[in-house]
Amino acid sequence: MDLQNELVKRTTMFNTYWQQYLQLKKPAMLYEASQHLPFAGGKRIRPFLTMVSCESVSGDSQKALPFAAALELMHNFTLVHDDIMDHSQLRRNLPTVHVKFGEPAAILAGDLLFAKSFEAILHTSVDFQTFIQLQKDFTNCVIDICEGQQLDIEFEQRKTITVQEYLDMISKKTGALFELSGKGGGLIGGGNPQEISALKTYGMALGLAFQIWDDYLDMSSTATTLGKDIGNDIRNGKKTLIAVHCLFHATGKQKKLLDDIFGNRRASEQDVMTVYDIFREVGSVEYAQQRALHYTKQAKDAITILKQSDAKELLYQLIDYTIQREK
Repeated sequence: MDLQNELVKRTTMFNTYWQQYLQLKKPAMLYEASQHLPFAGGKRIRPFLTMVSCESVSGDSQKALPFAAALELMHNFTLVHDDIMDHSQLRRNLPTVHVKFGEPAAILAGDLLFAKSFEAILHTSVDFQTFIQLQKDFTNCVIDICEGQQLDIEFEQRKTITVQEYLDMISKKTGALFELSGKGGGLIGGGNPQEISALKTYGMALGLAFQIWDDYLDMSSTATTLGKDIGNDIRNGKKTLIAVHCLFHATGKQKKLLDDIFGNRRASEQDVMTVYDIFREVGSVEYAQQRALHYTKQAKDAITILKQSDAKELLYQLIDYTIQREK
């Protein structure tokens, strides 16, 4: 099976389904603001993972659509609020919600997406025990995301953090939603405990690789290609894995330049490029790429227990896509 074709096929199916949670109502500005980011596109990786995970245990991916919608609504909620906290101006090649509608409307739009995510779960057609498990897992996932975001903010105020602290943070902020996409799809599909555990492990490893590669793209791509601001991570002192490694290993002139530029909100474009050069010179970019490859291997190993199927093949292809994408 071809991943790109299947991504388009399932994304089309998903987009048709989840629009029911994003209908315009009054007050118009609130609902227009809540539509702005979801309707701007997006890769829909989490819904795709949920649907294919369900199929990989012989489940019907149609039954996974409500839970997939809940995950994507939650994901978009986090993006709206993250953009406010990070002072981001661009997302998916459009002005961010708070830039277009103002911060108060953006906060409320994020809150609305948050509420809609729990509404979507109510439409999941599973037995009562599975439904309770999904609700419990989803709630715990939201808590993890909030904890991860707070850690991310706190890390900006610290000169250095450890690699393990970084990994713990992205496990919560990014990994948790991928982990639940895999596990949730397995639960809805009626997988056995071993299959569900494998999909859960796969999801977390995929999420870690995805985030580390995102960190890399933030410094290797362009704003037009990536669809969001380039350089904000440097100006905000964002502790990506690349930055964590470099801040620990840089010495001499490189360390002095990092001290002056990293975390300086007034840093120029040239300053940002200087930091990117230091990242490469110290070997931090290569280090992050190797860590991403480590997690892709972990993800592949996790699903070896699944029976052979087209869905399993798509899960393998999704791993490679994670570290080959340009945005």
